[in-house]
Amino acid sequence: MAQSPVKGRRAQAESAKINAILSDHPVIASIKDEDGLRAVLKAPCPVVFVLFGSVMSIRGIVQALKSAGKTVFVDVDLLDGFSSKPVVVDFLKANTQVDGVLSSKAAIVRAAKSAGLLSVHRLFLIDSFSYNSLPKQVSISGADAIEILPGCMPRVISWVCDDIDLPLIAGGLVCDKEDVIAALGAGATAVASSNRDVWLM
Repeated sequence: MAQSPVKGRRAQAESAKINAILSDHPVIASIKDEDGLRAVLKAPCPVVFVLFGSVMSIRGIVQALKSAGKTVFVDVDLLDGFSSKPVVVDFLKANTQVDGVLSSKAAIVRAAKSAGLLSVHRLFLIDSFSYNSLPKQVSISGADAIEILPGCMPRVISWVCDDIDLPLIAGGLVCDKEDVIAALGAGATAVASSNRDVWLM
């Protein structure tokens, strides 16, 4: 089905918005626990990927980050106590100040866009099958940006950049300055890492 001109312009605007955020701040802090939360509150990274939490704690996690001036994306696939259904996005929209959502599920990503949140489709590239299915998955989700994992594969990053006209985030196993430089040099818009030394770059 063809996309309407209005929806097409909106999608372009959202991708441009996330591209601007990431271009200005290409190192994203990924946090996996309360210790990471405390550390990132003092870190210079203005964009944070939250990779932990539960139905009881996520509101407080997001509030702490927003109070510190961070742009916050939550990986809904990793939240305890939620189903893997789009209603989780409605909950986050209604009960937190979250800016965007991460998910490996196309339906969740679509729901985030419908709710007016920024959306990042996480894609695990483990073999040629997963790589070749990437364009179809992104077409279904309508994501504003994609994150490919692992992010330490410059050759693959360059292939994806040739195939997908969206901001690309390299995440997972981005361990040091060399990995960051390689990913950005291959065409990634940003990198996401839980390594605190990388946050300081």
